[in-house]
Amino acid sequence: MAIAQDIRRMTRTAGQLAVAAALLLAAPASGLQGTAGNPGIAPIGSKPYGKTYGQWAVSYWQWAMSIPIATNPWANDPTGAFAGIGQQGPVWFLGGSLGDSFTRSVTIPSNVSVFLPVHPWIFGATVFDCAPSVPDVSCDVPSLRASAAAAAGAVTTIEIVIDGRMITNPTAYRALSPSTFDVTVPDDNIAAFFGADVPAGTYGPQVSDGYYLMLRPLDSGVHSIWVHVVSSLNGGFEYDHVYDITVP
Repeated sequence: MAIAQDIRRMTRTAGQLAVAAALLLAAPASGLQGTAGNPGIAPIGSKPYGKTYGQWAVSYWQWAMSIPIATNPWANDPTGAFAGIGQQGPVWFLGGSLGDSFTRSVTIPSNVSVFLPVHPWIFGATVFDCAPSVPDVSCDVPSLRASAAAAAGAVTTIEIVIDGRMITNPTAYRALSPSTFDVTVPDDNIAAFFGADVPAGTYGPQVSDGYYLMLRPLDSGVHSIWVHVVSSLNGGFEYDHVYDITVP
């Protein structure tokens, strides 16, 4: 069974969360001017720092899967304490969750853009869809693509508020991995945590689908991001992600 099934079993309905208005986004960085409706967010068809949204999604999953589960800022970080692990380059990846709601406090440098996972999905070799995490199942890329598309497409509600501003048309920010990709995992990896015999190594294929935002660098000060998602997949689930962000 896919890790997505474990994720869905662990989801819980969260109450509505209040998000206080704070500072507005910083002045535009090159290639990240955004649009009139969503200033400060790179358009879905753009190439911030030379990569498409789909390519940044691949980089996101390669980052998330490379970190041991004990300190993984995507799968196991209730407070935001592990947010800085593995960060490098001009883009800072915010962690997501295994379907749970959370409120995290994160400190982010002032000179990096922020890649926000809104409703991200990965299917493939290391996430209980096929070998090696399911030893007797061969990885069939069209099937993986179809499963990822079904998971992403089942979303019924996406609401995003950044510093008191509601993002318009958030479902326009859907990105697929442009091709299959590999991930390199440690011994204490997410698949092993769920019982798979997946030692440290590099594995593929994986595919990704879902919704993300690329934000230009944030101004110094305090910021707040609220993400609310409802999906009809497998009986339905819902989560709220709140990031309280400080930029020195």
